[in-house]
Amino acid sequence: MKYLLNLFILSTLLLGQDIQKGNVVFIHPDGTGLTNWNAARILYYGPDSQLNWDKLSHLAFYKIHMKDCLTSSSHAGGTVHSYGVKVALDSYGLDRTDEITARSGKQMSIMEEAIAAGYRTGLVNSGSIVEPGSSAFVAKVPSRKMDEEIAKQVVNSNVDLLFSGGEEWFLPKGEQGFHCTGKRTDGINLIEVAKDLGYKVIYTKEELFDLPTDTKKVLGIFSEGHTFNSYSEEIIKELNFGGNYKPGTPTLAEMTETALRILSNDKENQFFLVVEEEGTDNFGNNNNASGTFEALKRADDAIGVVLEFQKKNDKTMLITAADSEASSMELIGIPLDEFEEGSKTPPFESNGAPIDGVDGSKSDYFLSALDANGNNLPFYICWGTKKDGYGSVIAKTNGLNAEILPQMVDNTDIYRIMYATLFGVWLD
Repeated sequence: MKYLLNLFILSTLLLGQDIQKGNVVFIHPDGTGLTNWNAARILYYGPDSQLNWDKLSHLAFYKIHMKDCLTSSSHAGGTVHSYGVKVALDSYGLDRTDEITARSGKQMSIMEEAIAAGYRTGLVNSGSIVEPGSSAFVAKVPSRKMDEEIAKQVVNSNVDLLFSGGEEWFLPKGEQGFHCTGKRTDGINLIEVAKDLGYKVIYTKEELFDLPTDTKKVLGIFSEGHTFNSYSEEIIKELNFGGNYKPGTPTLAEMTETALRILSNDKENQFFLVVEEEGTDNFGNNNNASGTFEALKRADDAIGVVLEFQKKNDKTMLITAADSEASSMELIGIPLDEFEEGSKTPPFESNGAPIDGVDGSKSDYFLSALDANGNNLPFYICWGTKKDGYGSVIAKTNGLNAEILPQMVDNTDIYRIMYATLFGVWLD
């Protein structure tokens, strides 16, 4: 009731005033909740310090439910963010198989409206091109398993800037590409399609850094699938993958920095950029604590890039939210006087919950960065599930129109807040 009252008051105030239009950067650290951010702060900066995420000025509790389920899926969550209305759990740019009328009253996603308005647009993902946290903004399919169709729709969407992995879905089956051979069964070479549409196609971090600021359209494909290895610590070690993220691939911060440099070069038009760190969700759902931490750091670094950008570009909103919490990650501390240096984490909690240390099960304890007293405090991670749960998802804003974020938001409100800043209209 209080949420509805606060939203009614906010809506009443906004309907009576002009909303300043500007750029929007939406960062989607998939699968993250409050515990994830607390844990990342403790590990990398210390319990008394701050993440970039902590520096965002406004905060809201986020309600994740779909119209048919209390918990969310990545494709339903991405769809809700794209259209501003509730959909069924198994939805990717559609409501199951039905076309969606967005909150704006149009059968277009917010990014499709931005494209139609002549804005510069970009989609960035550390995962594959088919990941819905970014691609649901332009792709509509009746099944998330339709990877070939998703990739085709994204390439043909007219988004100006596309950075991700997923080369396997760009090439015909058996055709050799830069990173891998293709998997497409329809014979279409989407890389050639992209070139015909005017995209410059790049494959490496070095090419990313060398992109001219006046680049009009670019497709960056940085891996055969994800830019990370979506497995547990034990499997990554067993298969000699060499780490959680694939060597030589650009970080989310590097892709975001380049995207901002290119999209902001057009001084005549606003831009809309959607950025997703997919590793935060995938590593969590594989109960890989070290991978989850690394992905959280990469998401936070990308937030830091946007915060720096905002210092010189004050007509830009930064908004960030997940759509669910992956695998109920929890941090358990060990008192210093009970901690034995060199000891290993137990494999399970007393209730059977799996435990992770630095290198997975039965490995070294994590140590925090220094606290205010100069101590590195030991801890381990335990997991509640391998599914996406309700959790404690937090939405945050910074910069232009940050104050229109209420203290509690429904997942549909993310669309409404972005729409208000892009188009100057507060929707009912």
